Amino acid sequence: MTADRSAIVSPTVSPLSNGTVFAALGVLGFSFSFPGTVWALDGFGPWSATGVRGVLAAVIALSALLATRAPRPARADWPALAVVAGGCAIGFPLLTTLALQTSSTAHSAVVIGALPMATATISALLTRRHPSKVFWAAAGTGAVTVIAFTLSQHHGQPTVADLYLFGALLVCAAGYAQGGRLSAHMPGWRVIAWGVVLAAPVNLAVSAWALPHEPLHLTAKAILGMVYIAGISQFGGFVVWYKGMGLIGVVRASQLQLAQPLLTLVWAVLLLGEHVSAAVPLTAVVVLTCIVVTQRARAS
Repeated sequence: MTADRSAIVSPTVSPLSNGTVFAALGVLGFSFSFPGTVWALDGFGPWSATGVRGVLAAVIALSALLATRAPRPARADWPALAVVAGGCAIGFPLLTTLALQTSSTAHSAVVIGALPMATATISALLTRRHPSKVFWAAAGTGAVTVIAFTLSQHHGQPTVADLYLFGALLVCAAGYAQGGRLSAHMPGWRVIAWGVVLAAPVNLAVSAWALPHEPLHLTAKAILGMVYIAGISQFGGFVVWYKGMGLIGVVRASQLQLAQPLLTLVWAVLLLGEHVSAAVPLTAVVVLTCIVVTQRARAS
């Protein structure tokens, strides 16, 4: 992820500074997203869960924009906001929800754990910068590691859920890259707020179609999961995440984000009772190491 004033990096930032706390809260919030989605699927169908999540998040985002009297984005910013909407507020929620019907939370967390690396790669291509050979070597190693892990889990063949996850990875990375570009001149929370609002008509249409056609059981777990993924995963988490990145800079905050897939693995075991093989944390550590290298090579 990239953020408003992401170029700001203070070498004297305390580990317990406000920026670090905000960024850490964002990482913690996002780490519950997959368990929250699994809980929502306890009572909603995948399309209903995605649509309702987006509509509720849009209500929150629009309320925040109106309360702060946020100005409308410039006309030139709308195409990039459309990418943010399509990637972060429609594509990623839908594809990961579809994947989590059959894929474990732990497996999904490892695959999506490559998101910072994918975002950095797409950002480099969009800005036509030429990162070092070290960057590309680490990015390539991380990508090969994720693909090898995915294939090894299913006897050499990707499942439909894996294809959903890789698709989610790409569209969300594109959304983050464009969001980072917009955050150079627009507060980061407004970027995601406008993206969520722009996606609202699509999510409203999806909800209107899916709710009558998919089973609906409003259990306590489903409602709790829906409230979480709409309020935190889709909007609230971005607010504190962008706030933290604006205070301590993209490089420092990105190092905190490396803990996200590992935290999700912990929640998968503690909250969902999943059994994790040794290959899962091992692959996560390899991917995170590659991300550290890409971040440092990109910043150098």
